Amino acid sequence: MRNSLFHLAFPIHDIKETIRFYVDGLGCTVGRRSQQAITLGLAGHQLVGHMVTEEIPAQKGIYPRHFGLVLLSQEDWQALADRAKAKDLSFYQQPRVRFPGTRIEHRTFFLEDPSRNLLEFKHYTHESAIFGEQEYGQVGDMGEV
Repeated sequence: MRNSLFHLAFPIHDIKETIRFYVDGLGCTVGRRSQQAITLGLAGHQLVGHMVTEEIPAQKGIYPRHFGLVLLSQEDWQALADRAKAKDLSFYQQPRVRFPGTRIEHRTFFLEDPSRNLLEFKHYTHESAIFGEQEYGQVGDMGEV
């Protein structure tokens, strides 16, 4: 599946606010759009926001539902964190380092879009931790907020 793109559909409440957050804020590209949906490009992957009328309940913490990017350079991660701050995007969690001093050490921050979807952006100190380092049992922490 090397010649593939990731696709994610998610609920939104307002097309204009979605554009403000994803395009103006994060720098996504806009593809097709209608009154019911918008296609966005995020780092070459396809996101599709579908309009819903029901309120999306706020999560109690970052789990179980969020999506985002793993940035391969710390400089790109920092630039995105700086851009999010400059664009006044809503941080659900401020930038920080998780599991410091270990093989799974990574920098992370979470944003909350206008429809309460959570996005995580992270950079691993050791690239092997993206899919490896199986001897570490930590994959998130359900106690985190």
